[in-house]
Amino acid sequence: MRGSKFLQVMGVACVLGVTGCTTTPTEEVQEPVEVAEPSTPAEPEMTDSSTTYGADAGTTAGGESTGMNADSALLGKKVVYFDFDKAVIKPEAFEVLKAHARRLVADGSLTIRLEGHADERGTREYNLALGERRGNAVAKFMRVNGVSSSQMDIVSYGEEKPIAFGQSEQAWSQNRRVEISYQ
Repeated sequence: MRGSKFLQVMGVACVLGVTGCTTTPTEEVQEPVEVAEPSTPAEPEMTDSSTTYGADAGTTAGGESTGMNADSALLGKKVVYFDFDKAVIKPEAFEVLKAHARRLVADGSLTIRLEGHADERGTREYNLALGERRGNAVAKFMRVNGVSSSQMDIVSYGEEKPIAFGQSEQAWSQNRRVEISYQ
C-alpha cells in the first residue's frame, strides 16, 4: 500500500510540473537548435561570393573593402552549407542567419522560402527527407531569433537541383545546402 501512495504522489508531482510549464496558445514555442562544433575543413569554392559565407565577404576580387555595412554584406549571402548526411547548422553560418532574422523581424511583411538540398548519394526519398530536415534546422534557428513561422516556407528538392556536377567531395559539398529565397 505504501508503494502505491508513493506512485500517486509522484504522478501528481509530474502533472503539476508539466502543467506549470505550459504556454498560452498565442506564444510561439522555441525549439532547441543543434550546433556543430567548429571545424577546419575549407568551405567549397563558389564563383559568386554574394551567395556564400566566409572571410571574403564584403571585399572585391582585389581584396578592397566594398564599404557595405555588416548586415548588408551578410544579407547578400543566401546559402547555408551542411556536412555529409547532417542537418546541423555550422557555426560559420550563424551571423548570416542572424542578419536575415533581423531583417525579417524588422519587416513582418517579408517572407522567405527555405529550399533544402542534398547531394546525389542516397535514395531519392532519403534525400528529400534530408533536404527537409536541413530546411527545418534553418527555420528553427530563425524562430529562436524572433522570426515568425508564418514568414517562412520550407521546400525540399533533395538531389533534384544540384549546382555542382561531378562525383567528388568538392561537388557534393556544394550541393548540401539550404538556399534562402525572399518572396
